[in-house]
Amino acid sequence: MFFTRTLLKRHSVLPGFDLALGFTLLYLSFIVLIPLSAAFLKTFTMTWPAFWDAVSSPRVVASYRLTFGASLAAAVLNASFGLIVAWVLVRYEFPFKRIVDALVDLPFALPTAVAGIALTALYAKNGWIGQFLPFQVSFTPVGVFVALTFIGLPFVVRTLQPVLEDLHKETEEAAATLGASRWQTFARVIFPTLMPALLTGFALAFARALGEYGSVIFIAGNMPLISEITPLLIITKLEQYDYAGATAIAVVMLVAAFVLLLAINALQAWARARQGR
Repeated sequence: MFFTRTLLKRHSVLPGFDLALGFTLLYLSFIVLIPLSAAFLKTFTMTWPAFWDAVSSPRVVASYRLTFGASLAAAVLNASFGLIVAWVLVRYEFPFKRIVDALVDLPFALPTAVAGIALTALYAKNGWIGQFLPFQVSFTPVGVFVALTFIGLPFVVRTLQPVLEDLHKETEEAAATLGASRWQTFARVIFPTLMPALLTGFALAFARALGEYGSVIFIAGNMPLISEITPLLIITKLEQYDYAGATAIAVVMLVAAFVLLLAINALQAWARARQGR
């Protein structure tokens, strides 16, 4: 015990480590642990059959499928195109670059309700974009995917940008002098370095999409079994004063999201360890 305390103090930068740690744990308890534990405690008041009925009804399962499926698809798309956007912003100079860079942060600053209304108007059948599409976007599951892609892109771009800025061009030039093609340089030199940051951005975009509500409810249509997301279903049960049912669904979402994020963090650790070798 004494050795552990001495080791912690030795590597502490801030003075008053014990006090700082106490405030940190207290703050996290009030902001994170107590609200989450309240959801679990409310759910524990239900019997197992009641809990199972609440979280496994066809309507709830359909919302799980849409929420997790659309969130995963949006995060994968953002990981792919977010890498391209971050690469262009870091490696190239072009007119209005600062404006383009600022536009990346627009989903952060824009109220989610405003984003939802704007996307709905754009992708409606008579909208500026929707009128040219051969399929309907607004009020369908595709609209959910579009909204989740919109709000998740900045997480990938802003996570990758600092890593790309620290990646010197001399590394690529050295690979080229050794006979590596551009694809080999990217696959064997650049991408392994970017992998941990890319997984982090993917995890952040995925987690953000799972809990998104404001921008989705306008463009989704909210049709049960078709385009109804799980956060909306939780709100619906709360409005019906079914607090136990709402917390039961929230607990399932929380556990599933935690398991997925834990798996992604394990992949990040594996990627860093592999890069370290």
